[in-house]
Amino acid sequence: MHFVVQPIGTVRNSRTDIAATDHWGRVRSTITVDPRFGEDCLLGLADFSHVDVFFVFDRATERPNYQPRPPRGRADLPPVGVFADRGPHRPNRMGMTTCAITSVNGRVLEVLGLDAATGTPVIDLKPTMIEFQPTNVRQPEWVTRLMAKYFLP
Repeated sequence: MHFVVQPIGTVRNSRTDIAATDHWGRVRSTITVDPRFGEDCLLGLADFSHVDVFFVFDRATERPNYQPRPPRGRADLPPVGVFADRGPHRPNRMGMTTCAITSVNGRVLEVLGLDAATGTPVIDLKPTMIEFQPTNVRQPEWVTRLMAKYFLP
């Protein structure tokens, strides 16, 4: 089975290097939604504090094999399978980040902390709702080490 997914918008920000994987916390990104959705497509989104941004790692390649490996190739981390890693080298190269909304104006959404470089295609936006958020999240200690600088300024 195959699916055709068309971008609904594009990311614009100061990040151009897809290999720069840390310090996304203060990155402000603008997502301009395609005119085909109309000027009111984001109406009501400003009432939310956060939005889930779904995007395509369009400049990443699919992982050449699915054998477990350490995230980011770091020898200090344990090998994990492709579905225990959030990196860009995925079977469908899809990413998702929950971002703080800083402004909504017509078809233009500004967010904080989106870890997608400028030019990245956005495939969907969904408001973040408390009822969909998990409680008692658990993760291995190595993830905390991996992510230590990810969202820092």
